Amino acid sequence: MPGLTTAEAPFIERARREGELYIEQPYHLYTPENHAAWQSLYHRMLPRWERYANRHFRAGLDALCLSRDRVPRLEDVNRFLRPRTAFTAKGVSGYVPAFEFFDCLRNRQFPTTVTIRRGDHLDYLPEPDIFHDVAGHVPMHTEKNFAEALVRFGACAHTAVEVAAGIRDPEERVHRLTSIIRAMARFFWFTIEFGLMTSADGLKAYGSGLLSSYGEIEHAIESPDVQRYPMQLEWAINQSFEIDHYQPLLFTVDSFDRLFDLVGCLETWMKNGRLNHVAPGEPAVNESDMRSFLDAAK
Repeated sequence: MPGLTTAEAPFIERARREGELYIEQPYHLYTPENHAAWQSLYHRMLPRWERYANRHFRAGLDALCLSRDRVPRLEDVNRFLRPRTAFTAKGVSGYVPAFEFFDCLRNRQFPTTVTIRRGDHLDYLPEPDIFHDVAGHVPMHTEKNFAEALVRFGACAHTAVEVAAGIRDPEERVHRLTSIIRAMARFFWFTIEFGLMTSADGLKAYGSGLLSSYGEIEHAIESPDVQRYPMQLEWAINQSFEIDHYQPLLFTVDSFDRLFDLVGCLETWMKNGRLNHVAPGEPAVNESDMRSFLDAAK
């Protein structure tokens, strides 16, 4: 059986060819090698989570009853997740355009990759897999205040569409949307993906990019080469980032109430035009992401 290995899954290739973005998890296609990869990833992360993950994440792991030895069924994940925050994990065949992704968050749905990386490539993957999405992201979705911040962030996409709809000149509309989408992507990166939290227990990780990375979670907290600053919105939205190496700059928050307030500030700045000309640089805004916002604005 070909299995559901990242970049090697005929089921996913067929779904993409046929335009099926949202899919049911074909659990029967996972091979022993796929389950072994999950087991290796999970077991080697356990001591890192115990030492470096924030307490809400650790509580979320327990609440979800994730298997340590087999790829989880999304229906089982949702059975434990939904009663806590009304969030669900929603299977996808690949990349979700930006507006659709953010709109899923607004509707308490998290687009979740169903493939898993190869067992001999555990350390780095340039695209998400089910370990990153379910073991890295989803435990945080059990925490009420974090979940509310995520929903509010998703709603910002609709605010961006409203802003774009009020711009008559097509070139100016694209220019402003490019800047807004870039600002939103940077905010997401420096919080939801690579956020750190100060706590009574010391500095802890809450971003999924850290929580799913064996090497980077320790590096983010222990390395003297990492710059760590209290989150300042104007810094984050104007700071470019690269995805193919450990992050040299990270931001901290002291609570998820603070994160919720930062999302509110981001939306206010969007309405007031303060996101119209953020600093150029990564991430690039691709055609698919731009089209998803423009189509929503029609």
